[in-house]
Amino acid sequence: MTEHLPAIQVMIPIVGSLLIMLIRNNTLNWLIGVLSCLSVVFCSITLYSKVAISGAISYAMGGWEPPVGIEYRIDELNALFIVMISLASCIIILYAKNSLNNEIRANKISVFYSMYLLCLAGLIGILSTGDAFNAFVFLEISSLATYIMISIGQDKRALVAAYQYLIMGTIGATLYVIGVGLIFVITGSLNLVDIASRINDIELMRPLYASLAFITVGIALKIALFPLHAWLPNAYAYSPSVGTAFLASTATKVAIYLLLKYLYLVFGYNIIYSNPLFMIVIIALSLAAMFGASIIAIFQSNIKKLFAYSSVAQIGYITLGLGIANYNGLIGSTVHIINHSIIKAAIFLAIGCVVYKTKETSIKKLAGLGRTMPLIATCLTISSISLIGVPGTVGFISKWYLVLGAIEQGWWLVVISLAISSLLALIYVGRVIELIWFHEPEKNIIVIKEKLPKEMVIITIILTLATIYFGIDIRLTADLAKVAVENVLLAGDIL
Repeated sequence: MTEHLPAIQVMIPIVGSLLIMLIRNNTLNWLIGVLSCLSVVFCSITLYSKVAISGAISYAMGGWEPPVGIEYRIDELNALFIVMISLASCIIILYAKNSLNNEIRANKISVFYSMYLLCLAGLIGILSTGDAFNAFVFLEISSLATYIMISIGQDKRALVAAYQYLIMGTIGATLYVIGVGLIFVITGSLNLVDIASRINDIELMRPLYASLAFITVGIALKIALFPLHAWLPNAYAYSPSVGTAFLASTATKVAIYLLLKYLYLVFGYNIIYSNPLFMIVIIALSLAAMFGASIIAIFQSNIKKLFAYSSVAQIGYITLGLGIANYNGLIGSTVHIINHSIIKAAIFLAIGCVVYKTKETSIKKLAGLGRTMPLIATCLTISSISLIGVPGTVGFISKWYLVLGAIEQGWWLVVISLAISSLLALIYVGRVIELIWFHEPEKNIIVIKEKLPKEMVIITIILTLATIYFGIDIRLTADLAKVAVENVLLAGDIL
């Protein structure tokens, strides 16, 4: 049975999603969601262990061997991300029960759980598949489920946010499919490993570069790379808190993996960076994200939107490592995907606790939170300062490797930019911390007397402590990222 784990880990949440829609009992559906996520965690950890011992696993769907049939290919890179995604989904759904009961209508909760599992299946499918068109199918499965999760939010603006994402997501998917179509015409294959082996024999480079452009822009829309980020702030702000935490810690990270896979495993380092213009564009857009989104975040009045724009800036850090394109730069990108997932899950779940008690997301109305909800305020403070890159937090580890990569390239302007962007993060994070701890509570804020559910508090504390623990002990983040990056770099003939 273990040889079928690549397919089983995708099918479990799909089956769970269907069961939830049939049963329609909120408590029972939450249990189905929890069991499904726990099962996926078991599968992902087992697969990672197998890959670490015996190398990459190739699984042919339906007995049709690649490159003819659809292949699931698990290696050190995507196995690491599958573990990350499955753990994040499991932790968040354990938190979800009371939060969803508080934020959305009872008749929509089962739909949310179903779409949650369907989105998880799509994300794991994107990570697992070795087929370019199958990646598009899973991308659309996860996106369609995401649109519904966002639209379920009680604020009427949630529908507009979901519609904005739908339009932008459709454009991105269309561009991606056009790029895949060009690759198929050029190489005659949709299997990514097979494409990579055939690309080196292609003489006409112009259509190849065209396909690269379509795929890159299409995925850039999905990851909300500045300035293609317009859908993200509203999607995060008006989605239920559980949905926001799930999307922030998983969805964009998987899309970044897909981009990384195309750049280094499909097209290859030599083709991508033979033209300096590509590197210049990636670095320019990354710096624009780091500065532009951080400046916008400073002036936000909604705390969810503030940290949504922060996510756009942090995506800039991840893509910056792709532009630096050396060993340390790619380690910085890879480990920041993991670390940012931890940080944003902790932040948005802490905000979910605040929403549970106050129904407020306005920053001004959260003044004095340190007095009314000291434990949650502490969690929000600690996880927020990790965004700045304070030593002893996970945010510092990522930026350290990015700085090392930039220094190795001799790009001191990039090093200075990293420092300045961290100061901008200090401004918007400092603004929130000041209001929470050094201002009197708002008099007209209604705080419900009911205590926060224990599971919401415990999970928020665990994730907050994780932002510190993994900033000190990097064996399960940076060290595993090094193994994954070495695999990618070796495939790209950089080392």
